[in-house]
Amino acid sequence: MQAPFSFDGPAALLVAWGGAARLGALMAAWFSQRNLLIVTDRFLHEAGLLEPAKTSLATEGFVVTVFDAVVADPPEAVLLQAVEQARAQGCDIVLGLGGGSSMDIAKLVAVLLHNDQPLKDMYGIGNIRGHRAPLVQVPTTAGTGSEVTNITILTTGEKTKMGIVAPQLYADRVLLDGALTLGLPPVQTAATGIDAMVHAIEAFTSRHRKNPLSDLFAKEALRLMAAHLVTACTDGSSRPAREAMLLGAALAGKAFSNSPVAAVHALAYPLGGHFHLPHGLTNALMLGPVLRFNMKAAAPLYAELADVVGAPGSGGVTDRAGAFVAFMEDLMDRSGAPRRLRDCGVPEESLPLLAHDAMLQTRLLVNNPVEVTEADALTLYREAF
Repeated sequence: MQAPFSFDGPAALLVAWGGAARLGALMAAWFSQRNLLIVTDRFLHEAGLLEPAKTSLATEGFVVTVFDAVVADPPEAVLLQAVEQARAQGCDIVLGLGGGSSMDIAKLVAVLLHNDQPLKDMYGIGNIRGHRAPLVQVPTTAGTGSEVTNITILTTGEKTKMGIVAPQLYADRVLLDGALTLGLPPVQTAATGIDAMVHAIEAFTSRHRKNPLSDLFAKEALRLMAAHLVTACTDGSSRPAREAMLLGAALAGKAFSNSPVAAVHALAYPLGGHFHLPHGLTNALMLGPVLRFNMKAAAPLYAELADVVGAPGSGGVTDRAGAFVAFMEDLMDRSGAPRRLRDCGVPEESLPLLAHDAMLQTRLLVNNPVEVTEADALTLYREAF
């Protein structure tokens, strides 16, 4: 018998190669507001990636302000700076254009634009009050799934991250334009792609809120990305690979925003906080050890995923689960992503501190199919080292 469940997401999603070049016409049809803040990072801005969209928007009468000070693992100060600029310019609509950090900041700018609720009161699940300004998300990487999720992660201290989860963070519209990902370097393509696969795997094996719809999205996301990740890394100009990865990342985002992620993310966050490693890379580094650790509870689910990704071999549940883990390890090796903590500048003496900090991620650890103690976390970091 099916337990009650809900499934939420952004209001609308458009998949259109080259869609950013006609973003003005699209947004003019979607919204009446015309004073737009684009939230992005300096690299994308200076590289000219915004120009087709800006030209299209200006043609349709949008007044465009660009906030390009977003950095990886953005601190609260960056968000507040963006809100101040948006208010000063009288912005009434927000567009996140970039990677996960830019889209995360865009979500909260849209909330805070006309909202005097203190940011500190928003952390946690369901704590945002009131409404937000219209919000559009356009990703330039195929990884975080932030464009379709109701989650924002901010750096709240020198080394710590905290999440805000609320329905107001879902976008009104999402544009998936695979052409925007053509310039993504191979290592970043690999790390963000594996990040998205982690989202799908953890959504499919989550102990809480796993449901038939999240399973469908997770499986299709994995199928697409398993088939196209290596091509996207080795032939970055492949339109089919880029489109498949971008769609797969969005589907995985829809899955994990409804069936939440777990220990891979819990162990990844301290690596980002202490060593400023990209979020996608930290997930990739921790995936193998956590998959093996979770095998005792998740083997039947891993066996299902082995068939989804086309892992070779046959046999019973244990054999197929092992085949899935081996497939993922081999895929990560072939993608070219760094595979060991030691290769990313993480010193061995930091592992106990990382294990301690991972235990603070209770929002995530509760979803893991197997309980994780601090001793377990240390063992997992040592395995990844």
